[in-house]
Amino acid sequence: SSSPAKEEPCATPPLTTIEIFPGSPLPGPPFRIHLRAESARTRAGRVLYALRRRRRAGLPAVLGRAEGRGPGAGMPEGPSVRKFHRLVSPFVGQQVVKTGGSSQKLTPASLQSLWLQDTQVHGKKLFLRFDPDEELGSLGNISLPESLEKGERKEEAQDQKQASGPSSQKTSQPCSQSLEHVAPSGDRGLEDLRGDAAVGASERWLQVSFGMFGSIWVNEFSRAKKANKRGDWRDPIPRLVLYFGGGGFLAFYNCQMSWSSSPVVRPASDILSEKFDRRQALEALSQEQPVCYTLLDQRYFSGLGNIIKNEALYRAGIHPLSLGSLLSRQHLEALVDHVVEFSADWLQGKFEGRQQHPQIYQKEQCPGGHRVMREAFGPPGGFQRLTWWCPQCQPRLSPDEQGQVQLS
Repeated sequence: SSSPAKEEPCATPPLTTIEIFPGSPLPGPPFRIHLRAESARTRAGRVLYALRRRRRAGLPAVLGRAEGRGPGAGMPEGPSVRKFHRLVSPFVGQQVVKTGGSSQKLTPASLQSLWLQDTQVHGKKLFLRFDPDEELGSLGNISLPESLEKGERKEEAQDQKQASGPSSQKTSQPCSQSLEHVAPSGDRGLEDLRGDAAVGASERWLQVSFGMFGSIWVNEFSRAKKANKRGDWRDPIPRLVLYFGGGGFLAFYNCQMSWSSSPVVRPASDILSEKFDRRQALEALSQEQPVCYTLLDQRYFSGLGNIIKNEALYRAGIHPLSLGSLLSRQHLEALVDHVVEFSADWLQGKFEGRQQHPQIYQKEQCPGGHRVMREAFGPPGGFQRLTWWCPQCQPRLSPDEQGQVQLS
């Protein structure tokens, strides 16, 4: 019998891609790490390092296949943050009487006894203004962004009932003592807001940026949707809990918070603002780069996230990697139209309690019955986002074809 042939060693180890998926109870989009064919110990070390980074970000992680992810999973986009704004608005004018939460960067106790005086929203960020004294004169001047003023009267009674206190709906018990914080010595968060520090006195706006699966709950806490691998039902821990004098409370989950002197609001780039600048958006899309990169640029499309990106591209019949500089003006106009229309419909659906049903995002087939492709795209050296598209409905055209084709 002949001896087996010996394999020649490779000069350069092959590249292996491993996808990391969030685990129970919060599934979500994967991220990737690239490994060479090294020793098992070295490879395991790199995987564990990636998992630790995921956990430090507040997201449990396991290796495996992503399953059962709903269309709303992931980082909240403009419509979701506008809904959060709607939930917070009824608490404006109330005093914070008790705090809790696991936030390390922001001491929850620094907000105790402050008054919530205003709330604004821009894109994916929520802004809350706190003051040490009740300013009754300013409360009557508070107004909602124009996109929220429509339909506000219709739900005003419901929102007021929701914010009136735990008796208005089924609620869970307050946070445990382990979640309540006492400001440590040297923490000047509350003192600065009271004007004891020149810089802190002007920083009265709390900026809230939501991460993956970030949310706000009113008068109740988020509960585990299923048990983990050990069979334990562990509820998510809120980053911040604000109890108000009116009896209600707000629980903030998976978000980053920081103080600022004023809210950064640019209506011209906010896709849900009536002042959204279409001309600026079209100029940005005309750049010589894939349109799927430009759509996620918050400088021009604030509030636009991965769901809106995928849905707008599919509805416009544009391949994600199409260069904007090679697309006709008519194609770009149609793309902006679908961005605005889909976002507005999603927001309206949230206010009316309707479930959003994407046509392409996280689908295996498009409405036409074609197989959907999925791949991560992003600028070189930048963040790669999973993208879904239909090769038949969104064909990738050659440079010559892109300039000649017209919309049907």
